[in-house]
Amino acid sequence: MADINVTPLVDVMLVLLIIFMVTAPLLTAGVPVNLPDSRAKALDQEKQPIELSIDDQGRLFIDKDEVSEADLPAKLDAIANKAAGQDQPPQIYLRADRGQNYGRVANVMGELSRAGLTRIALVTNAGEGGGANAR
Repeated sequence: MADINVTPLVDVMLVLLIIFMVTAPLLTAGVPVNLPDSRAKALDQEKQPIELSIDDQGRLFIDKDEVSEADLPAKLDAIANKAAGQDQPPQIYLRADRGQNYGRVANVMGELSRAGLTRIALVTNAGEGGGANAR
């Protein structure tokens, strides 16, 4: 009798599934930023957001690309113009290092608002559970 034993195949597939489930959250890391803690719940997200990061040295990043202070308004205008045909502006995740002063973060938020990008979420570390969440 020639039967195929599928039990080892199922075992291997389950191990691979677990490996992918564990490593997938690690692949989303971008610019290293020391985020503040918060107890707020995470936002539900249907589209991939745009990440705007301010690191501990004050450098600006859009997703993983560094942007100078002078080029920021033009880059934000380009993002807003790209999304002009949509019913709402894209979601912006603002990640600022906890060492940055409030004025620096407020200036960046002002530039976002000026460009018409008003769906801004501040990213913080979860208080008890760990991991980064958008608020």
